[in-house]
Amino acid sequence: MSQIIRGRTIARGQATGKVLMTKDPISFLGNVNPETGDVVDPAHELFGKSIKGTVLVFPQGKGSTVGSYVIYQLKKNGTAPVAIINSECEPIVAVGAIISEIPLIDKLEIDPYTVLKDGDEVLVNSAEGFIEIL
Repeated sequence: MSQIIRGRTIARGQATGKVLMTKDPISFLGNVNPETGDVVDPAHELFGKSIKGTVLVFPQGKGSTVGSYVIYQLKKNGTAPVAIINSECEPIVAVGAIISEIPLIDKLEIDPYTVLKDGDEVLVNSAEGFIEIL
């Protein structure tokens, strides 16, 4: 049975994919290889995993404003996540998702870390402000 959880729209769109979760913030500049989508920071929880084609769930971004352009480069290279869910989005990730047309939602009414797990199939409908666990 599917579950719908409402949240705040940051970047409008709709996408379906498998969840990849981390409790670590992500700095797209330095943590992620824009050519492959692989997390390359050995200190990061997702080290060695690819964010390509995933519904990427992480608390918030961190680091340089250049991270917005790294997200855009990921999109141009076909290595970006299909959607992003944040606990609370900040401007770097927001701008990157908006210019890259990657659906992004945050501030879910239920903590995503209590209801989602890696591999869950999720619809992110940020145009209408909700996610649906399929």
